[in-house]
Amino acid sequence: MTKINKAACVGGGVIGGAWAARFLLAGIDVSMYDPHPEATRIVGEVLANAERAYGMLTMAPLPPRGTLSFAKSIEEAVQDADWIQESVPERLELKRGVLTQIDAAASPSALIGSSTSGLMPTDLQRDMKHPERFFVAHPYNPVYLLPLVELVGGQKTSKETIAKAKKLAATIGMEGVVIAKEIEAFVGDRLLEALWREALWLIQDDICDTETLDNVIRYSFGMRWAQMGLFETYRIAGGEAGMRHFLAQFGPCLQWPWTKFTDVVDLDDALVDKIGSQSDAQSGAYGIRELERIRDENLVGIMQALKGGNGGKGWGAGKLLADFESRLWANAGKLSVDTGAAKPLRLLDVKVNPSWADYNGHMTEFRYLQVFGDTSDALLRLIGVDDAYVKDGHSYYTVETHIRHLGEAKVNEALYSTCQVLSVDEKRIHVFHTIHRAADDETIATAEQMLLHVDAKAGKAAPAPESVLSKVKAIAEAHATLPKPEAAGRHVGQKK
Repeated sequence: MTKINKAACVGGGVIGGAWAARFLLAGIDVSMYDPHPEATRIVGEVLANAERAYGMLTMAPLPPRGTLSFAKSIEEAVQDADWIQESVPERLELKRGVLTQIDAAASPSALIGSSTSGLMPTDLQRDMKHPERFFVAHPYNPVYLLPLVELVGGQKTSKETIAKAKKLAATIGMEGVVIAKEIEAFVGDRLLEALWREALWLIQDDICDTETLDNVIRYSFGMRWAQMGLFETYRIAGGEAGMRHFLAQFGPCLQWPWTKFTDVVDLDDALVDKIGSQSDAQSGAYGIRELERIRDENLVGIMQALKGGNGGKGWGAGKLLADFESRLWANAGKLSVDTGAAKPLRLLDVKVNPSWADYNGHMTEFRYLQVFGDTSDALLRLIGVDDAYVKDGHSYYTVETHIRHLGEAKVNEALYSTCQVLSVDEKRIHVFHTIHRAADDETIATAEQMLLHVDAKAGKAAPAPESVLSKVKAIAEAHATLPKPEAAGRHVGQKK
């Protein structure tokens, strides 16, 4: 099995619904079972947030969305599923019973993952007839955006199962991190629980309130962790001598009695009320769905920033996003465009995301350039200048752009862009792009661009190969019969 054809989700809460969204947006049909009377609404709201987030995350072509159906039983849900994800509440006997039902009804080749955040896989697989295909697949919220999933096998889990789960996770844009030994709470939650325990003591002892504590995290080490984690960050703190110097300098601090990591705070009614009141004062002006949307927008921005890090090679979650987009483009194949027609090529369809808006509530200036750049990229892929071509050391660089802003593009408006090829020679492609409002075809903006073929390794312009030139020349010949755009060749200035 090289891909997931059908997934089943048993449990449709915050995690289960987000798993369903992750599968659906990867083009996978999902059968959901959840006896909650409002499961359809809850999962639908999670999916709506996921679609909104993906619209901001990438302009790569997603596959057609999978079909979501709600089953009346576990047995119906898991029928013919390749990957079954259990996400019921964290109670050992409940999970064990549900997993035993799944195991009895699932296809022999199906993988069975549990979203547990702390229960041991050996305990969960105890009563299963086919425990070798069971594993913990512990994700992080929101599952549809955060790419990590901890993969943990029990005593009876086969190595083949873990290897297969890691490969299949990559097809839905997730990084499967294999945990070598099963321990309570695995790795991520071990770290989170340590921080959480200390945070509760700081609130209990009136050292700070919840907002101050959150500010300490998000304005300092939280930003470092998002891109370099813990050990890589501390390696830098060691200076030129690296990690060994850091450990020698700061290691003795570990023996100082600063923390209460091993003491559990008493979560009595008074502390619960204190934390609840402070949390209400901090964030109570926002509804939960609104907070989720704000969180998603911020996560998207961080991932996109990391995608451009490391000299464009990507870093951390940004590199995973770049790899995911590369697979999306490869799976999408060539655009279905009639390149021989005497009309501009429709190359891109987008929607104005909330994160694109400026203080006027319109699409901000640099997003126009992004849409025009993506239109040029679509043209290049159409003529054979794809990821493999670029990795081989050649590409087209944009050396000149002239943009006109003619209308307003507002949040959530659908747009599309067209391209007219004005001229071509062995090194250059001269194009004229137009952004249209989809609702009425009105022209929103235009861009005239000159693209130059380069040998990236030599760092200079070079002739394009005939395999590329023949395709773009055919488009240019078809467009030669079109009237030259009135704005082509125009310069900035006032009429006299």
